[in-house]
Amino acid sequence: MTHMTITHAHAADGTALTAAYAENTSANVAFALVFPGHDLPRFVHWGRPLPHPETVAALYDALHPQRVSGALDNTAWPSIIPTQSESWIGAPRIDIRRDGTEAFCNFSVTAIRPSNTDIHPSDTDTIRPSDTDTIRPSDSPVRTSVPSASASPSLSVDAEDSEQHIGLHWDCELTDSGLIRQRATITNLGEGALDVNGIELGYPLPQQATEILTTTGHHLHERSPQRQPLTIGRFERLSMAGRPDFDASLLLTAGTPGFGFERGDVYSVHVGWSGNSVLSAERLPYAQGVIGGGEKLFGGEITLARGEHYTTPWVYGAFGTGLDEVAHRFHGFVRAQHPNLTRKPRPVILNTWEAVYFQHDYDTLARLADKAADSGVERFVVDDGWFGSRRDDTSGLGDWWVSQDVWPDGPNSLKSLADYVHRKGMEFGLWFEPEMVNPDSEMFRKHPDWVLRPTPARLPLQGRSQQVVDLTNPDAYDYVFGAMDRLVGELGIDYIKWDHNRLVTEAVSPRTGRPAVHGQTLAVYRIFHDLKFAHPRLEIESCASGGARVDLGILRYADRIWTSDCVDPVERADIQRYTSLLVPPEMMGEHVGASPAHSTHRATSQDLRMAMAFFGHLGIEWNLLKEPPENLHRLATWVEAYKKRRRTFATGTVVHADTADPAVRLDGIVSADRSYAVYRFTQLTTSQTYPAAPVNLPGLARDAVYQIKPLPVSADLDATGIGNGQSSLGWWTSHGVLLPAVALETYGLRPPSLHPAQAVLFEAVRM
Repeated sequence: MTHMTITHAHAADGTALTAAYAENTSANVAFALVFPGHDLPRFVHWGRPLPHPETVAALYDALHPQRVSGALDNTAWPSIIPTQSESWIGAPRIDIRRDGTEAFCNFSVTAIRPSNTDIHPSDTDTIRPSDTDTIRPSDSPVRTSVPSASASPSLSVDAEDSEQHIGLHWDCELTDSGLIRQRATITNLGEGALDVNGIELGYPLPQQATEILTTTGHHLHERSPQRQPLTIGRFERLSMAGRPDFDASLLLTAGTPGFGFERGDVYSVHVGWSGNSVLSAERLPYAQGVIGGGEKLFGGEITLARGEHYTTPWVYGAFGTGLDEVAHRFHGFVRAQHPNLTRKPRPVILNTWEAVYFQHDYDTLARLADKAADSGVERFVVDDGWFGSRRDDTSGLGDWWVSQDVWPDGPNSLKSLADYVHRKGMEFGLWFEPEMVNPDSEMFRKHPDWVLRPTPARLPLQGRSQQVVDLTNPDAYDYVFGAMDRLVGELGIDYIKWDHNRLVTEAVSPRTGRPAVHGQTLAVYRIFHDLKFAHPRLEIESCASGGARVDLGILRYADRIWTSDCVDPVERADIQRYTSLLVPPEMMGEHVGASPAHSTHRATSQDLRMAMAFFGHLGIEWNLLKEPPENLHRLATWVEAYKKRRRTFATGTVVHADTADPAVRLDGIVSADRSYAVYRFTQLTTSQTYPAAPVNLPGLARDAVYQIKPLPVSADLDATGIGNGQSSLGWWTSHGVLLPAVALETYGLRPPSLHPAQAVLFEAVRM
C-alpha cells in the first residue's frame, strides 16, 4: 500500500509550514518533506514508515538548527538544492551563470503538486479552484490529510527566482520498490543566455551514518570495494570519461559503522546517467550531511535561450537495513521496466570472442554453433571482426557492411550463418561498436567531420586506435542507425552486443563548437530506443570494454550488461557481487570461459567456472571445438541445471551473507515466495579456520523449516577439489538436513572444506 499525506501548520516561530509525507508500506520505506513558508523543501525523514504521519510538520521545530556564533543569522539547513542564500557555504550544488556571471539563486516556491491525490473541496484556501491537484504554500493553520491512490506517490514543485528570471521545477517520486528518485528542471525566463554548469541533488544523512562504501577498479577488475570514514568535508567520485567507466562506484553508500549486506542502516545514492557524473557526500561543522549527485557538465555544454530548459538525470536514493535491502529496491525498479525478461526465459548464450577472436570463417563458426547447440546454448553471438577491413582492432571500425574478405558473398554469406544458427534452434546475435570509428576506415576518410574533436585541426588522443563518432550530428546518426537497422532486418538479428571501447575525451562537436557529452549520451539512448521500436523482439546488451557503462540510464534501454571482460571466476566473485547491488542477476552477463583464463592466465576447475556463472544470465566464452567430450558433457549438465532454475533467478531475491572469514563468499538467490533457494559457497583463498567455519543462510522465511542438500551438479565431492570423495560432512548427501530458517540465519551450517579457488552449490527447499 502506498499513500501521500499533505499537512499545513505553523511552526513555533510563526512560520507557515506545508508538509508532505509519502510511504510505501509493502516496501517498508517512507520520506517526508517540510516547506517553510515559500522556501524550497527540506527532507525531514528518510527511512521506515512513521506511525503518525500527521506529526510530520512538527519535525520542522524538532530539527531546525539554532543560530550560532560566528555564522550568518540563519544556520545552514540544506534544502533539496542548497544555495548561499540559505546559508550553505559548502561545495556549490547549483552552478548557473547569465552572460558569464554567477547567478546566486534564491528560489521561492509557487506551487506544490502531489500526483494522483484526492484533494477535498474544503481546502480551497490552499488550492487553485481551477487546478485542484496544485497546492500553494499555505499561510493557513488548516491541517489536511491527502491519501493517494497512486502506485508511486510523487510530488512536483514549481519555484522561481523572479529577480534573476530563472525557473525551477522539481520532481520527487517514491517508486513501487521503495526507491526515492528526484530530478530538477531549470528554465531561462529572461533575456540573455543562461549557462547551466551543474546541479547536484541530494538526500539527508543522519548523524550516525559516518562510514562510506564505494567501489573502484580498472579494466578486468571492476567493482572492488573500499571503505572509509565520512568526516567533516566533501567526498566525491567523478566520472568524466563520457561513461561511468571501470572506476565508477555504482552506488555511494553511507551507513552506521560496520554495516554489511545484512546489517546496519545504509543510505545509498545513484545517478541514473550514462555520461559524465558525480557522486558526493558532504558534512559541514554546522549543517546536516548531504549525499547525492548529478550530471557533470563542461563549460558551454548547456546554454539556454529564453524559454529553453535543461532537466537533470534522475538521482536515486535507497534506504535499507544492509546492502541487500538496497539492492532489492534497485532490482525491483529495473525489473518493472523490463517485464519481457520474465515472460521469456533468459536464453543461454555463446559469444565467439574468446573462442575465435578475429579468425572468422563460415565453416569454423558453423562447427562452433553445432557444439553450442549440443551443449544447450540458445543464442549464438558473432563478435568483432565480421565487417569492413576489420581483421584486427586497428582498422575498419565504422564500416558497417559485411566484409567480403571473410564472407566472400558479403551479406549472403553471413546470412547463411544466421540461417544455419536459426535452423539449429538458436537466436542469432551480432557485435557492433556504433559510437566509435578507426581513423583507418572508409567512414573516417569520407567524413572526418563526423568525429568529436577539440579543434578543427586536432583529434583527441586515440584509444584502441579509435575516435568517437559525433552522434549529435544528424548525418552521422542517420548513417549509424541506418546501417544497424538494415542489417538487423537483412540478417534476422535477434540480439546486438553493443560495445564502447574508448574513453570519451575532449568531446567537442565540430557542428556547434561546443562540448557534446550530454548530447552524445542522449543520442545513444535514442539509437537504442529507435532500434527496439523498429524491431520489437530485438534485445541489446550494453558492453563497454566490459563493465564500464553500468547505470540506470542505459538499463532503461538495455536488456543485459556485460559485467566484465574478465571471466576468471576468482576475479568475478566480487565483480559480480558488487555489480549486483544495482543490476538484477538476470541482466548480468556471466560467462563460462577457458582455463587458464585469457585475461589472467589463472587455471581454475570447470566446476568453479560454471558455479560462478550460475546465478546470472548464463553464457559461454569458450572455444568448444578444442574441448574433449567429457568437458562438453559436464558443460551440458550444468546448462540444464541452470535452465531448470532460471525463472527463479529472474524473479528471486539476491542475498549475500556477511562472513567473518575474508577468504570465503556465500551468495544466493531466494525465490519470491521463499519456498526455494540456491546458495553458492566459494573458497577464494586459504582460510585461517580449518575446517571451514559455519556460514549463515540469509533470506529464508523465518517461521519455516528447510531441507538443505547439495545441488546435483555439486554433489560429487571429487569434482569440488575436496579429494577422494571421503567427506565426513554429515549433511552433504542427497537427503541433506532439515533445519528451521531461524537457526540457518543465526548459526548457519558448516560448508564443505574446499581447496582455494573452488565453489559448491546447494539448495534449500521449504518443507
